[in-house]
Amino acid sequence: MTHVIPKSPISKTKVYVVKEINAPHFDPTFHSHPEFQLNCVLQGEGNRFIGNNLTSFKAGDMVLIGPHLPHVWRNDNEYFDKESRLSTTVIVIYFHNHFFGDALHLKDEMNQLDSLLKKSERGLEIYGHTKKTVSRMMRKMLGLDGMDGVIQLIKILNVLTKSSEYHFVTHNYQISSNTEAETTRMNKVYEYVMRHYKDTISAVEVASLVNMTRTSFSRYFKSRVNKSFSDFVKEIRIESACKLLKEGNMNIDQIGYECGFQTLSNFNKQFKTVMGKQPNQYRNEFLKVTTDSYRY
Repeated sequence: MTHVIPKSPISKTKVYVVKEINAPHFDPTFHSHPEFQLNCVLQGEGNRFIGNNLTSFKAGDMVLIGPHLPHVWRNDNEYFDKESRLSTTVIVIYFHNHFFGDALHLKDEMNQLDSLLKKSERGLEIYGHTKKTVSRMMRKMLGLDGMDGVIQLIKILNVLTKSSEYHFVTHNYQISSNTEAETTRMNKVYEYVMRHYKDTISAVEVASLVNMTRTSFSRYFKSRVNKSFSDFVKEIRIESACKLLKEGNMNIDQIGYECGFQTLSNFNKQFKTVMGKQPNQYRNEFLKVTTDSYRY
């Protein structure tokens, strides 16, 4: 695997870069860069890993990420199959904050924007009416250049500063000063787990992958992700199970085996630990919400 870490998508002559990316799957490399990033997924689904937070994503996912916060949107494994006809689309804006100069920190008019950008250091997931508005503005920005594009970026940031429709993505996450080495190592771990979570995963094998002993790897992983390696694997399996439960094409015991759980009882127990409810309850509640939304 080639590790392009860290990435730097803006040349020194640019204020921002905006682009729409269409590809069979998103770049699966866990990486970071010094720019802010506003990301809006239009098509595709999988798992999103930002800092120490893991969750699933689908079309409509919108996140603002601060500088040097490691992240990856990794599609489900079927997107990587050679015969796959699946595809992805994302609009992404990269920008520096220094184009505002000292005014960002010193002028009263910039207080709200300064606060927003500081919050984005933990990642901000945008939702609700704000997400719909910003999504339309990002689409429009694709057709703009020069000062028109800069003005549109400022308008987008202005909408975000006035909104309360967002929540933090990461919790208690500290960005390492050795970002390149950290992301390279974590990328190896993350990529391996995402490819093999349906199988039995050995912590010893993963530790050797990053040239560490099992004990040192366990300490390292927990200090970086704020959870044990076994809990991390469990959460990935549960996220996958949630998708299958929503699709409704498999019975619950099949889903458990498909997601790497050896017994139905263990699947039920681990699912309740993470989600606070049994798999059948989760599926029934989802189906009820879906039915009610169609009714109204």
